[in-house]
Amino acid sequence: MSGDSSTLICFAVKEEAKFVQPRTSTRILVTGMGQKNAAEQLRKELEKSAPRLVLTCGFAGGLNPNLKISDVVFDADSGLVEKLTALEAKRVRFHCAERVAVTVAEKATLWKSTGADAVEMESSIIRKICRERNIPSTTVRVISDTAEEDLPLDFNALMTADCKINFAKLALKLIGGPQKIPQLMRFQKRTIAAAQRLAEVLNQL
Repeated sequence: MSGDSSTLICFAVKEEAKFVQPRTSTRILVTGMGQKNAAEQLRKELEKSAPRLVLTCGFAGGLNPNLKISDVVFDADSGLVEKLTALEAKRVRFHCAERVAVTVAEKATLWKSTGADAVEMESSIIRKICRERNIPSTTVRVISDTAEEDLPLDFNALMTADCKINFAKLALKLIGGPQKIPQLMRFQKRTIAAAQRLAEVLNQL
């Protein structure tokens, strides 16, 4: 494994990275959802070369009711605290879950049991691997849904065994409950806006 001077930015899905404009010194890795996929893809990437910095980025669900849609939140051990704070990102505590937190009740339980402000599904394993290899890392995420709202669908029920959306199941769900379609479209519109806000911060960073 050889070292280089690049920054590696990890996203679970390509939609999270859609608006990021990487510089020549930046590499983007789409790992897939969940800790298993993130670990496998990151280890493969690090076998090629070790970057000087790893960012784990994407969407996060709010657990702290004070967090709003499109708030950029972070946890850093790479000396980026001042830069991220200057970009109006908020330093928070993350919980890395094995499933999507869908309901207000689930989010409230997680907030109470973990003390975390936001929940996502990949960052802890990515940063653990980075610490093992002495690579500085930072989590930078954007709030896509707040603590005070349910998601439009139970995405856990639509996942395959390898944490990918089963589009056949999604189609059947929407055929059986067409009233969910407007909710899903509103949610998609908000995630696009959240991805744009995340990109604004990452492009400046």
